[in-house]
Amino acid sequence: MQSSQHQLAVWDVFVRVFHWFLLVAVAVSFYTTKTSGAPFLFPVDVHAQAGYIIIGLLVFRTIWGVVGASYARFSTFLYDPKVTAAYAKALLQRRAPHYASHNPLGGWMVVLLLASLGFQAISGLFMSDDIFFQGPLYGLFGREFSREIASLHALNSDLLLILIALHMLGVVVHTLLGEGIVPAMLTGTKRFSSLPVDISASHHGSRKRYALGALLIAAGICGWLWFYPY
Repeated sequence: MQSSQHQLAVWDVFVRVFHWFLLVAVAVSFYTTKTSGAPFLFPVDVHAQAGYIIIGLLVFRTIWGVVGASYARFSTFLYDPKVTAAYAKALLQRRAPHYASHNPLGGWMVVLLLASLGFQAISGLFMSDDIFFQGPLYGLFGREFSREIASLHALNSDLLLILIALHMLGVVVHTLLGEGIVPAMLTGTKRFSSLPVDISASHHGSRKRYALGALLIAAGICGWLWFYPY
């Protein structure tokens, strides 16, 4: 460690794997809405399967956000409106403090992204294209409900694209300000010129048993959706 830098292990392997798997699943999901052929024989099926994987990933991340490692916990990076507004003001003035976990704006962006992704994936379970695909929950609350949820699914798709664009903009801004966000999501380690303000976040030790439980629950839900007897 250099005297002018502080190095801190922030993102555990579960958060990092979740992040990159989610990125791939979302990319496949969007791609399969724009293609009608190769490389997929039935893009709508692949689109649905990507959605099932997203649901499994979100289930894991939700559980891990409650019982996981310190910097993965929602309680660590969700701040009240006053703190968030103060951070936004400081950021505009280029005086924003460093955070080991997500900063106040980034934390709320994470929640918005997860909520939008969750709605998008879950709403797809109630949908049908009347030809090739029928979601495992299609017709559960009647066909009229499924038609309404399909409209919201399309609207939320646009919202999700906006949120993803804002997320990427935030990454670019913080990278230009000298914060290595992308490398940290690869290695799990962040480097700081000064100690982050949330360095006092308590560590919870090994969480392997909790991680295994969360993975089993997520895999079970994903597997049920994937092999649901249509």
